[in-house]
Amino acid sequence: MEAFYQFIIEYGVLGFFFATFLAGSFIPFSSEVVMVALITAGVDPISLFIWGTIGNTLGSVFNYWLGRMGNPRWIEKWARVTPEQLDKGLHYVERYGFWAGFLAWIPLLGSVITVSLGLMRARFSLTILNIFLGKAVRYAIIMLAMTETSRLVQQVAEGF
Repeated sequence: MEAFYQFIIEYGVLGFFFATFLAGSFIPFSSEVVMVALITAGVDPISLFIWGTIGNTLGSVFNYWLGRMGNPRWIEKWARVTPEQLDKGLHYVERYGFWAGFLAWIPLLGSVITVSLGLMRARFSLTILNIFLGKAVRYAIIMLAMTETSRLVQQVAEGF
């Protein structure tokens, strides 16, 4: 896995786009690790924010499409979503509709929600808008935390 992370980091923003697509889909992957490494390496945070949000959203669109296919066996096989997890995702979608897309950034649950949104045929445009907004907020928070942490470390280092 270390070599895979290194490969993605070497490609900078393009690698990050790929990493965020994977993380946004049902494939278990941590784009946050890549983001931290790229910010530390000096890659422009705004570019990472933009391409990360787009890539992560497109990964969720892939999940939505898988759910929209409507075959629970495929969902279980390819997305590795158990019937219990799918029931939980469907509960969120039944309760909140396309607004549940805003929660797509939550690890593990987000993939289940996006698959469920497709399965329930939630309105695509509003679903994707909510997914995009939720993921943008998450990346903004991570970037702000990284920037603030970096600033604090630099202040501490200058104090010694």
